[in-house]
Amino acid sequence: MLEFTLRDGDGHSLARWAALLDPDNAARYAPLWQGLRNSLVLAAVTVAIVLLLLAPTMILVTLRFPALRRPLELVALLPISLPAIVLVVGLAPVYLFIGRTFGTGVWPLALAYGVTAMPYAYRAIQASIDATGVRTLAEAARTLGAGWPTVLLRVLAPNLRGGLLAASLISVAVVLGEFTIASLLARQNLQTALLVVNRQDAYAAVILSLLSLLLVLVLLLLIGRVGARGGRGARTEGP
Repeated sequence: MLEFTLRDGDGHSLARWAALLDPDNAARYAPLWQGLRNSLVLAAVTVAIVLLLLAPTMILVTLRFPALRRPLELVALLPISLPAIVLVVGLAPVYLFIGRTFGTGVWPLALAYGVTAMPYAYRAIQASIDATGVRTLAEAARTLGAGWPTVLLRVLAPNLRGGLLAASLISVAVVLGEFTIASLLARQNLQTALLVVNRQDAYAAVILSLLSLLLVLVLLLLIGRVGARGGRGARTEGP
């Protein structure tokens, strides 16, 4: 992909990359930048859904309602068995109501992406919960007088950091690579914008695709370093 973007006649140059930043081409590449901005917003909202809704629910079920773990797992993993087109058929009436009530902005698409990323995020978080004595840590903190917000944010979250970061990475990767739902619901994200621009300039589409792959790679490396640092810290502070 990199070699393709550097082709310039019989040689290679950075002209294709420089063209993306040329003010004279601003109108030509406007859908690309708009799609990228929309995807970043969707990624942030989707990660917020995973960290603020899914993760606390899983911790609550583990601590207070262990009998509900299997039903929760079934619900969380169900979307992976449904094709995107089936999800769109079911979500279309919902988004029709959302569009009439709140407008046709792109941010509500994060609700669908939260459902799409939920199976992968659930597995990442649950593996971290299973590897950590969540119940023991919570009971010890409560015994020492900590409230539930303190238990969740200062006791459990640091110990579940690896799983939470992995779930966040997976959510970002799902959002950056998703095309079907956005296309069928007539919303613009990075992938739909790449399709539009590809018809005019294949080089620009490949450049943005390459940059998105590199972004996910950098996130993966950062999460690996943070997870390894957390593991060393836990071993150092252990008895």
